[in-house]
Amino acid sequence: MIKRLLTLAILFSANVSASPVNINTADAQKIADSVSGFGLKKAQAIIDYRTKNGDFKTLEDLNKVSGIGAKTIEKIKSDILFSDVAPAPVAAPVAAPVAAPVAAPVAAPVAAPVAK
Repeated sequence: MIKRLLTLAILFSANVSASPVNINTADAQKIADSVSGFGLKKAQAIIDYRTKNGDFKTLEDLNKVSGIGAKTIEKIKSDILFSDVAPAPVAAPVAAPVAAPVAAPVAAPVAAPVAK
């Protein structure tokens, strides 16, 4: 029973995706460990391209790396970053304020006529 639980724990932990990696600063091992479906060979291809051509700026730049195409990019786009700063979350749209009902004007008190 314990053996099965350990096996399940290992299987589930292997399927948990790692946090995104900055492909402009990470080494090949870090890329291979962080990018789903990548081994050291593809990770090293990224390093080689980056060394020769400079930092990646967009997902489309990865198309220029040997062995990486549109299908691969679609699969890995959530695994990669282009800088160490995570993109800011997109704020939810703010609803327009609702106007408060206007109170009826209050009449000024009328002074009683003074008797002469």
